[in-house]
Formats: sequence, structure tokens, C-alpha cells
Amino acid sequence: MDAPLLDIHGLPGHLIRRLNQIAVAQFMDKMASLDVDLTPVQFSALCAVQSHPGIDQASIAGLIAYDRATLGKVIDRLEAKGMVSRTVSRHDRRAREVTLTQIGEELLKQVHPVVMAAQSDILTGLDTAEQLTFVSLLQKTILAGNEHSRAPQRGLASGN
Repeated sequence: MDAPLLDIHGLPGHLIRRLNQIAVAQFMDKMASLDVDLTPVQFSALCAVQSHPGIDQASIAGLIAYDRATLGKVIDRLEAKGMVSRTVSRHDRRAREVTLTQIGEELLKQVHPVVMAAQSDILTGLDTAEQLTFVSLLQKTILAGNEHSRAPQRGLASGN
């Protein structure tokens, strides 16, 4: 017996994956137009470091909902680009504190307005009220499903 045909184009998982592809493509296009070598995950990590100077890598991973091992590679690339620096933590010699360099600060100043202006482009086809509703529903869904993720979003551990 043949399996029933499944139309994936109405499945939330497929649609969310497609929207992610669109969002990443738009982000990368905007960065290319600025001649900036930066990925969406690197941008998120830089924003976390800017908001929490001296944050450790594990806390960055929790804040941006990214697995720790891969985030280490992201921070390696940001450090190689001169955007962040790492120092041994004063509180835990095993941990590394991450801070933005002047290059990282200047880059965020340059790209932040472009990224913010591009957000409505990701939801092209929705009016402003629909965009607000959609984002609210995404937040609600993500909060409800956070613990099912392989990299759940976490707040800062005490001390940061």
C-alpha cells in the first residue's frame, strides 16, 4: 500500500524553515551590501556580548539559544575577525569572559540600524498590525516549546 501524499506546504515546520531561509538570505544580502562579513548567529552573539560585557560563552549560548560547542566556533571566528576578545574569568579559571573590541562596537553601530530596518522586510505581505500579531504568536509558541529545543534559550546565570 502506498503512503498517503502529504502536502508539506501547509505544515508549520516546513513554513518556519522556509521563513528562516528567507530571513537568513535577507540578512546576508544586507550585510553584503555593507561589505560586512557577518552571519545572523554572529550578530546575535555580538548583541549578547554588548548587552552583557564579560559574559562567558556558555551564557551567550543560553541567551541566543545556540548549542555550546558550535557557539565556541562562532566566538573563535569573531575573535579572529577582531570583534571580540576573551580573557580568563576572574571568578572561574575554566571560563572565558567575552567582551567587544572597538572593532566589534563599531561594527554593531554600523549594522544595527540596517538589521532593525530589515525586520519588516522579513514579513513582507503582512501589514504592521499583522506583523505585530505574528511576532507575538511566534514568541508565545517559542516560549511554550523552548524545552523541546536541542538548545533551549536560557537567562543569565547569577553572577553575570
